[in-house]
Amino acid sequence: MQKLIVSLIAIMWSMGTWANDIYVTQSGATLDLDITQDGSNNTVGNSTTASSVIGATTTLDIDQIGNSNVLTFDVNGATYTGTFSVTGNSNNIDFNCDSDGTGSSCATVTSSITMVGNSNDIDVDVGETADAAGSAVTITSAASDDSNVIAATVDG
Repeated sequence: MQKLIVSLIAIMWSMGTWANDIYVTQSGATLDLDITQDGSNNTVGNSTTASSVIGATTTLDIDQIGNSNVLTFDVNGATYTGTFSVTGNSNNIDFNCDSDGTGSSCATVTSSITMVGNSNDIDVDVGETADAAGSAVTITSAASDDSNVIAATVDG
């Protein structure tokens, strides 16, 4: 009986360590999406398949808390408002706005990326194929963070 109880406790404890993998493919006029992931090795999209949104207006709020999380997102539309927040180490954000070459422009973009932790990698491209003249992108890192890499291209 004692071995059974120990086995059940071990199984239940290990279940909490599994990662969440989310893939979003959405097409339509408007999307308002909020995602919170708590733990390590979670993904929204991944290094080979980005989550994607095609539509006139997109609002995203994605929070990842933990280490080694991945956020890969492509937005194609006229207006984008979003907040990405990562807390932890070795997280990776790859965000593209107007990546499909249809001239959707992401002309009006308000984006905020906040990170707390070390060795995070942030890559942001806004207005890749068209002028994103109405863009405001803010990237904030805590003063105590080390070894973060930020690459941002905003065609505005």
